[in-house]
Amino acid sequence: MTTQRAVDAADPAAGMGRRERKKARTRQALAEAALRLFTERGYDQVTVAQIAEEADVAVATLFKHVPDGKEALIFDDGVERREGLVAAVRERPEGQSIIAALRAFMGGRGPFLADPSPEFRRRTALITGTPALRDHSRKLWIASEDALAEAVAAEAGRDPADMTVRALVRYALEVPDLAGTAADPRAAMDAVFDLLEAGWPGP
Repeated sequence: MTTQRAVDAADPAAGMGRRERKKARTRQALAEAALRLFTERGYDQVTVAQIAEEADVAVATLFKHVPDGKEALIFDDGVERREGLVAAVRERPEGQSIIAALRAFMGGRGPFLADPSPEFRRRTALITGTPALRDHSRKLWIASEDALAEAVAAEAGRDPADMTVRALVRYALEVPDLAGTAADPRAAMDAVFDLLEAGWPGP
């Protein structure tokens, strides 16, 4: 039996109004076109005009949907990851530490995913191997700092401005960029979280 959640996952525009559906599908078409061209030709050899042509939209339409430029085309706006990070901390199982919750969340994303599909692997390799895309990815992670600091502070009974909270959050959010290009990304990620776990005083 197909659930509504499965339908929504297959089609990000499901459940939206007509205008929102059109915007979501245009955004998806642009992302798919950009990924296809970046993979085939290399990021630096692809222009915004070529991506627009591949997606069959005007260049002005592309910039309307993605004003941050072509490096933003294959990423979401960061809201999903921010909400996911906060939920990982606030909704973690009883007895699980904050750092263990963040480790589990990170372990299901990007280069740390245990068994990625070939398409996902190609996308990850493109991002980690392209400085502009890697830099944009890092910016999206760091943009979650304030929201995650508030969640960590609330769960640990601390002030969000507490330097131990800020340091923990900043280092955790640097993990994708720091460990994502290692020979063994998962082992590198675990090494960083082991260090954070040993140094974090907890509540």
